[in-house]
Amino acid sequence: MPRRTLITAIAVAALTTPLALFATSGSAAAAPVPPRTPMTDFNHDGYADLAVAAPHGTVDGVEKAGYVSVVYGTASGPGTARHQLISRATPGVPGELEGTYAFGYQSIPGDLDGDSYTDLLVAGGGDENKATVLWGSKDGLTGQNTLLPYAYSDFAMGDFNGDGKRDLVVNSHPSDDPDVSGMTIQYGPFTRDGKTRTQDSITTDDGSSGLRSFITGDLTGDGVDDIVTTHGFEEMQHEARFWKGSKTGVGHTAKSLGTAYSGTVGDVDGDGYGDLITRDIGSVTEVIDSAPGSITIQYGSSTGPSDARKKVITQATAGVPGASEDDDAFGASLSAGDVNGDGKAEVAVGVPGESLDAATGTGAVVLLKGASKAEGGMTGKGAVAYNQSTAGVPGVSETGDDFGRQVSLADLNKDGKADLTATAPGEDGTYADSGALWNLYGSASGLTTTGAGTLSPVKLGAPEKDAAFGLRLGG
Repeated sequence: MPRRTLITAIAVAALTTPLALFATSGSAAAAPVPPRTPMTDFNHDGYADLAVAAPHGTVDGVEKAGYVSVVYGTASGPGTARHQLISRATPGVPGELEGTYAFGYQSIPGDLDGDSYTDLLVAGGGDENKATVLWGSKDGLTGQNTLLPYAYSDFAMGDFNGDGKRDLVVNSHPSDDPDVSGMTIQYGPFTRDGKTRTQDSITTDDGSSGLRSFITGDLTGDGVDDIVTTHGFEEMQHEARFWKGSKTGVGHTAKSLGTAYSGTVGDVDGDGYGDLITRDIGSVTEVIDSAPGSITIQYGSSTGPSDARKKVITQATAGVPGASEDDDAFGASLSAGDVNGDGKAEVAVGVPGESLDAATGTGAVVLLKGASKAEGGMTGKGAVAYNQSTAGVPGVSETGDDFGRQVSLADLNKDGKADLTATAPGEDGTYADSGALWNLYGSASGLTTTGAGTLSPVKLGAPEKDAAFGLRLGG
């Protein structure tokens, strides 16, 4: 598939939704609590699961209807032993295949009803494709005709009032004024009719720099998740804003940050504060992936992200593999997690436009190593690149694979270390652009290709033609 075709299909969404633990109370100032990411475990068996979207997939003969593959975890990581294929043709899932499209365009996991089973919010393309909640259970995800009253919206989850329950934020505002934009926060837990006891709507701006997406996680070390909103209008990108969470909910006053398009939260220097890692594509977003790409790290503090130790990293940064070239899209996907168990988060950086020899746009993932304040924080030192030409990684680097389009760092085999999931929606199988994903596992020495595995529609018995499996990734 041509890279431009894939690029136009991509929506902006937050890649991770960290859950924070509670800070210790007392008269002395509490030590900051690092952000924690809740496990995606739909059947609550103790092993992490994956939700992999193929929004271009053909279902029952309906092209581009889209589906989500749910791959259940085992002691050796996600595999083919148990798999669910969910689409609008699945019993209990509202809507019809005909007249809708791109089911799975957004796939966001989180325990919305507080029963310890992870649920999955799924949204498709088009104004009438309202978000659907698939509920977790001992048997996995189930549809119960639960629709949320939002269409063509962006969502994220977090614990924004510190009560231990998942909350949902959506870029929807009840105002009838088209020049007003904002967000609505529904404070969990949810009931099975999609409602909560309380919600709050916040006006973020006058519409001239409309709210585009969310990055969530605890950036102040207080045990409560915060929200960073990204903003833009038409082809222009505007400053992001930081909204502090608290025991009474999200405040209505924001702090301006630099321009940001998407991002993640992780404690990359081990000081207990979550740090904000964002993709910055500058002020013009007309062709999102045409630039070489860069990421910005703003270190967390008791008052949120700070410019005091702000750092920009590109492929021109010393130690970072590769070269900073047009169309690389360094930072197209970002995820943070502690790969080696040293208490400092690494950052997986998707570089889906990376070219290797004659393979244009085959893609890669760069893993940036966490480092303490004494070491200067995260730099390019110790960074490693992974692609299909890396020894031990299954497959072959080919033009247009788009490897690294989505990345996720999460503990998949329950050993206490984060593992990498990377997708390549342009990977060819029996058909062109059927897509695939790879899992590389963490160890004391970092990511290892020993035991690296790959999953694809054909391995899972899912529709393959034009599927672009892995264009979106939840969990």
